[in-house]
Amino acid sequence: MVVTGRAAAAAAVLGLLVALVLPSWIGVVGATAALAFAVLADVLALPRRDELTLRRAPITTVRLGREASVELVVTNTGGRAARGTLWDDWPDSARATGREHQLELPAGTTTRLHTTLTPTYRGDRAAGPVTVRLRGPLGLAGRQFRYAAAARVRALPAFRAEQLLRSAVKRLQHLEGRNVANMRGQGTEFDSFREYVAGDDVRAIDWRATARATDVVVRTWRPERNRHVVLLMDTGRQAAGRVGEGTRLDAAIEAALLLGGLAAAAGDTVDLLAFDREVRAEVRGVTGNKLQQRLLHATAGITPALVETDCAGLVRAAIRRSRRRSLMVLFTALDGAAVRENLLPVLPVLARRHRVLLVSVTDPEVAAAVAGRGADPYAAAAAEQVLAERAVVTEALRRGGYAVVAAGPERLPEALADEYLELKQSGTL
Repeated sequence: MVVTGRAAAAAAVLGLLVALVLPSWIGVVGATAALAFAVLADVLALPRRDELTLRRAPITTVRLGREASVELVVTNTGGRAARGTLWDDWPDSARATGREHQLELPAGTTTRLHTTLTPTYRGDRAAGPVTVRLRGPLGLAGRQFRYAAAARVRALPAFRAEQLLRSAVKRLQHLEGRNVANMRGQGTEFDSFREYVAGDDVRAIDWRATARATDVVVRTWRPERNRHVVLLMDTGRQAAGRVGEGTRLDAAIEAALLLGGLAAAAGDTVDLLAFDREVRAEVRGVTGNKLQQRLLHATAGITPALVETDCAGLVRAAIRRSRRRSLMVLFTALDGAAVRENLLPVLPVLARRHRVLLVSVTDPEVAAAVAGRGADPYAAAAAEQVLAERAVVTEALRRGGYAVVAAGPERLPEALADEYLELKQSGTL
């Protein structure tokens, strides 16, 4: 039971009356009994705990940086009105606003309360208990209950690069149309029939279709669409490095989401594997329109592990999951020592059956330090050393036959999409 400020005020008024009107033990006992009776009546008029039911959606999703409204449904199943205050508890990182609500719930009615959440980083946040403090009709006393209304809010990646997806898909469609026009009588995947024109390969003539038509008909082909693209995300300690406003992993997720959407539009199968010393997230066997949502949900909860990545284990996991020839897109940092000691020895194993593309985000502050040589020569010298070491590593990888895409966090998604389209155009995917 809780006592309100109104009960304290009532006690003060009764005390004043006793002092002025009946200053005796009889007056004190009478005033106390009257106040106790009123408080008891107030408490007995309250609904029981089990007469209030609370429920909400088990999970709510929101893009990082946006607002989500979580609905809490409160039902009074009893025969007495419920009046009071409700507090909806959420973790601080969910940035909940409007979590305190006033209840005015007559018997047998339902109300819907909303709390606004603006999560500050990716991942799931579980709701805390809901606290309800009910007041009696007189407002002198009440009771406080806690209810468990399980719910989560999932902050998906912001995916700001989504605005680039439409233009990239248009370029892809133009590219496929041009490839279809250039392929006469050869290719890997059947596209359509058309009339024979001088210069066509006679082996492309479809005699059955010609017999049904009034003219000679040839088959046209297009590049094979059902290629396999595997997004390998290094979630080791280097992924936790800060670049720009986020981490290396955040930038890699942005680029991976854009590439996944583009590859799905091209008809390719896209898998995702996040790994450091064990599998952190995985998406397999999803194509078409469902892929983007699956990638968003899978990458929402990935966080860097402060351990050195087991590159050999990553390669083994990728090979076990990809029996057919695939484009392996590895998102990792190209720091000299780590690449030479851990990555270079195992990359040839992956490249025996697959096309390997290495993707790395560069730190814009390093380039800015080189540009500001006059302001801080020591920082500029250190930055130039970092750039020189990265250039040596990148050149060694390219000489080994591995494609490399390296750009700043804002430029990386577009650079990766350009590289993918070039691979499509050249037919080397």
